[in-house]
Amino acid sequence: MPFSDYKTALVTGASSGIGAAVVERLRRENIEVHAVARSAQALQQLAERTGCIAHTIDVTDRPAIAELAGQVEFDILVNNAGVDRPKKFLEADEGDIDLLVDVNLRAVLHICRLVVPGMVARDRGHVINISSIAGAYNFGGNSSYHATKAGVSMLSNQLRIDAFGKRVRVTEICPGRVATDIFNHVHGDDPSIRERFIDGFELPQAADIADAIAFAIAAPVAVNIGHMEITPTLQVMGGLQTARPQPKTDPSGEPTP
Repeated sequence: MPFSDYKTALVTGASSGIGAAVVERLRRENIEVHAVARSAQALQQLAERTGCIAHTIDVTDRPAIAELAGQVEFDILVNNAGVDRPKKFLEADEGDIDLLVDVNLRAVLHICRLVVPGMVARDRGHVINISSIAGAYNFGGNSSYHATKAGVSMLSNQLRIDAFGKRVRVTEICPGRVATDIFNHVHGDDPSIRERFIDGFELPQAADIADAIAFAIAAPVAVNIGHMEITPTLQVMGGLQTARPQPKTDPSGEPTP
């Protein structure tokens, strides 16, 4: 369904990075974009730059999201908001788990619950869920994040089943490492973080992800691009590690026979 068949879009996590790039890209197609994020100042700057409609809302604020969804019939939904608390699951605390589940998964479920039935009723709509390669591959220190993104991945598949027979398309975007400020948000606003994750690497930009999303939306109505995995050319997933068993110790820390 070409862009001309869509009029309105809801983009979460819109104040920076991939979310802001998606807002900019959709506005170039004359879509009325409702941009949702917690950062009022960044949203206002985005609105001034692009003409989007800014909503300073936390995606976990269900009444506020429900009010917005009740006011606008959205043709495009981009679930982009997400958080991370990278640490080994053995070190995770209650707050870490609740935050990731609430933002990365529960909010996505409820926003889809509020928006997708209207798409089905109108026989028109496109859901874009931003998951992660973490939803499909294993790497160290992010177990809660992996679990929530895997949930978004399965939801994306299930939505197509639930909307079967209607022209509601669902696309899951699975980014690898992208050159955005997400690393500073997660690991701390320090120059060493950029050096660790971005500087010296050849990485996709946020605009590249937005262009991929635009490609999926612009496809003919008969075409559903269900899954796009977007990684740097010089990034691969996978590998094999084998550990030797650690020696047993008694309560004093001394090796036991």
